[in-house]
Amino acid sequence: MKIVCVIPARFASQRLPGKPMLKIGNSPMIEWVYRRACKVKRFDTVIVATDSNIIYDHIISIGGRAMMTPEDLPSGTDRVAYTAKDMDAEIFVNLQGDEPLIIPDVLEKVCDAFSDPQVRIATPVTKIKSVEDLTDPNLARVVLDHDGNALYFTRAVIPYFRDIEKYEDWLDNYDYYKHIGIYAYRKDILQHLTSLNPGKLEKVEKLEQLRMLEHGYKIRTVITDYQSRSVDTEEDLIEMNEFISHHHLTMEEIDAKM
Repeated sequence: MKIVCVIPARFASQRLPGKPMLKIGNSPMIEWVYRRACKVKRFDTVIVATDSNIIYDHIISIGGRAMMTPEDLPSGTDRVAYTAKDMDAEIFVNLQGDEPLIIPDVLEKVCDAFSDPQVRIATPVTKIKSVEDLTDPNLARVVLDHDGNALYFTRAVIPYFRDIEKYEDWLDNYDYYKHIGIYAYRKDILQHLTSLNPGKLEKVEKLEQLRMLEHGYKIRTVITDYQSRSVDTEEDLIEMNEFISHHHLTMEEIDAKM
């Protein structure tokens, strides 16, 4: 089973312009993500899909693989699908370019989910451990069925404990999970998803993954202990660099120190 990791990297980020090329330590963030992905043994190929010559040239300069994609693609998923359409592989992993501390083991587990032939889409989730995360509307929470498939993604807190008053007690009585924005697809499903129109739930919650559920696709979740540290704002970038500096992390030493 051939597996390709595609890292969509758009230069003109609305909240943080030029985000992929901003420095984490001494290297651009996109290089951190690319090198982390290259440590995943299950990946046959890792490729950065970008609309920017600057990003493309940098990845090529470090001996990596990159592809130019149209500027007008509406989402990272569309960028991955554009890259995948002429590639000979069965599984494509969509790894966001703002996860510089991604742990290869997480991506290995997502790939492992496809050993089940019924799995068409897979994504990682992690257990919520704090009331702050439980109630943060910027985080997507997910409710699972008995087989580990996603029933619903939401910014709200569900299920709602009618007879328990404090959120702290909710966490003691139920396993709540938050979504980590990494997806893996079988190629045929990936190509079809980009042709689907956004549904009502997606428009309300502003969560792209709801489009898949609204159109009847099952999403298999993979539970991991990984706590995502994505970079979306200037504050995130400052905090990431402080974290890197405090822990004396380099791209090559992350596994040993985290």
